[in-house]
Amino acid sequence: MTETLGRYAKQLRLTGDLRADMVVYLTESGFPVTAEHSLRVASEARILAERFAVDGHSAEIGGWLHDISAVIPNAERIAVADALGLDVLPEERRAPMIVHQKLSAEMARSLFYIEDPAILSAIGCHTTLKPGASQLDKIVFVADKIAWDQFGDPPYLREILSAANSSIDAAAFVYLDHLWQRRSEILVVHPWFAASYRELQYASLT
Repeated sequence: MTETLGRYAKQLRLTGDLRADMVVYLTESGFPVTAEHSLRVASEARILAERFAVDGHSAEIGGWLHDISAVIPNAERIAVADALGLDVLPEERRAPMIVHQKLSAEMARSLFYIEDPAILSAIGCHTTLKPGASQLDKIVFVADKIAWDQFGDPPYLREILSAANSSIDAAAFVYLDHLWQRRSEILVVHPWFAASYRELQYASLT
């Protein structure tokens, strides 16, 4: 455990039951809604993983821990990321919320001892996706968009669920395109998001 992350581990007690440990950690840290969201994302990720022949337990772990960095206040995220030596992009400095995906991956590795690079990758790009994304990356990304963390159903829900019946790429593109059409309304256009959009748009035309 790094000294930088140690102060965010006061509520952390590992029992060997990762699902339960995540729920207790987030709940006792004051984030019960995030814990509930993470459970729903993990459940959806397992369904998608089984549909597309990806390891279901890896998908669940990605879902359980994708938002574990919620315990780090938004105002502190850039400083923590810098202290950890993470690559912080200019767009992330302008919109620190986005860097939570990279922080969650580091917390999963350092505090929860997740060593599988595939799982860490999926956690680390679950908000924006990234070019060259793996199937697991896309599954956790899509699961997060289906089981979103806001009230009500997302406006793209019917379309993304329909696409996810046959293609994880098509499902990921539904959300990317939804956001792309509204890019003038968001604070920053993250380069991973833009590259993923173009990559999957090209794939859908070939």
